[in-house]
Amino acid sequence: MEIEDGILTVTGDIPMPLGNLSRRMTIVRLADGGLVIYSAIALDEKEMAFIESYGRPAYLVVPSDLHRLDARIWKDRYPSLQVVAPEGARAKVEEIVPVDTTSPDFEDPRVAFVTVPGVDGHEAALVVNTDRGTTLVVNDIVGNIHHAHGAGGWILRAAGFAGDEPQVPRVVKKMIVEDEHALIDQLERWSDMPCLSRIIVSHGTPIEDNPRRTLRSLARSLS
Repeated sequence: MEIEDGILTVTGDIPMPLGNLSRRMTIVRLADGGLVIYSAIALDEKEMAFIESYGRPAYLVVPSDLHRLDARIWKDRYPSLQVVAPEGARAKVEEIVPVDTTSPDFEDPRVAFVTVPGVDGHEAALVVNTDRGTTLVVNDIVGNIHHAHGAGGWILRAAGFAGDEPQVPRVVKKMIVEDEHALIDQLERWSDMPCLSRIIVSHGTPIEDNPRRTLRSLARSLS
């Protein structure tokens, strides 16, 4: 699905014993036509052909050590891809695929890579500026899965990935948040971006209804 010109997302599922966990890949087209692939998902040949028509895969962002599942498939298909990961996730990611850099220069001032403060370098985000506003792309630090049902849905709600409102998942807070104040500060600084149009999350629905208010609410939930 094209969110807007130059920003594409694709959804899939990770099979779990009691249900599936939805996940989302985000693709950003740079000024030179190169593509930034964030949180890669393996696709069928028809879908890959569409992406290739959209632009040239140039950067593969593995946003955390828990999102490396399909990185090797993409690197094998596009050997020239520059693999990017936050420093805290580098060792785990390199068990799957070599990491080229933890501080990429996309050569496009509209697109910035951010290692999220407060999580010991284990999460990366993107900030994408276009004529229509700013899009924040985050990974596991925000869950926004709706309509989670059955035993699998109960597990996702208990973990904090699913619920009526976006939230910082409980399991994420326990596993990687080591400095709540630093993460709160980052959420608040993102909420101050005046042209913020949306937040794209790896697990759940993009947040387009007052994303600045959502970020402030997430910050309060940690304080």
